[in-house]
Amino acid sequence: MTALPDHQKTPSVALESLDALWFQVAGTLCNLECTHCFISCGPKNDRFGYMSCAAVEQLLEQSVAWGTREYYFTGGEPFLNRELVDMLIRTLMFGPATVLTNATVLPAEGLQRLRVAESQSPFSLEFRVSIDGPTAESNDAIRGERSFQRALNGVGLMVDAGFLPIITMTRIWDEADDAQVLQSFRQMLSEVGYRRPRLKILPRLQLGAEATRTAGYGPHDRVTNQMLEGYDVQQLICSHSRVATDHGIYVCPILLDSPDARLGQTLDEANVEYPLSHGACMTCYQYGAICSNLSSLPQGDR
Repeated sequence: MTALPDHQKTPSVALESLDALWFQVAGTLCNLECTHCFISCGPKNDRFGYMSCAAVEQLLEQSVAWGTREYYFTGGEPFLNRELVDMLIRTLMFGPATVLTNATVLPAEGLQRLRVAESQSPFSLEFRVSIDGPTAESNDAIRGERSFQRALNGVGLMVDAGFLPIITMTRIWDEADDAQVLQSFRQMLSEVGYRRPRLKILPRLQLGAEATRTAGYGPHDRVTNQMLEGYDVQQLICSHSRVATDHGIYVCPILLDSPDARLGQTLDEANVEYPLSHGACMTCYQYGAICSNLSSLPQGDR
């Protein structure tokens, strides 16, 4: 068999710095069962379980030596973990925190506790709320019956508590319709008191439930060495982040279902190069920083 030339071989990316540490605090457990979920989260998917506050705190302490700058909390639905509020309050002593949530099971009292904690911290607390359409019809077709109204109620609670959540939406429409969809989102959100919403469009990740809903990645959806020539690898989450789970440390929150994505039990063991051998690596390469809080809008609209 003829060996591939170097420019076509699978490249690897080193962990240049641990700028961000993710916590999969709810594992793959979620109160919703979205048809595009890239790790197929749902009420019965317990492949990954809850993390304890003690486990999170231990990793927070370890992250100091790594110079970690920010922390992300995800799932599943993070607010299903009853220790989340305590985790976040503790995290705000270490750095900025972001929660990725569907906003349908928010504890009103917990939000008030978090608002007080953020006001007393030098660091910010962000929320990213997933809503995949500006109407109940478009959103609920993906996220389940009544999820739209429940998410809007949650956004209202956040705004009332003084937070300005980032509304994220997976592009389930034609890219040419982006401007129209974003305008519909602005109008819809203004009706719940969110006058100047922060919006972020996300690409589809063709894994898990989404691969069943539409299609998975093909054999040619791969990053090559030639593609990385002159490319800023800081756009790739694996160059500056790792995700902690109840099963150990993984390379990123997108590839939890890939056996080779588990790098070890500790942050030290996870300090290795990772081959960009998955189709999802191509999506990260194409869109860059899809897991960050940066808006997908032009600078003037942020």
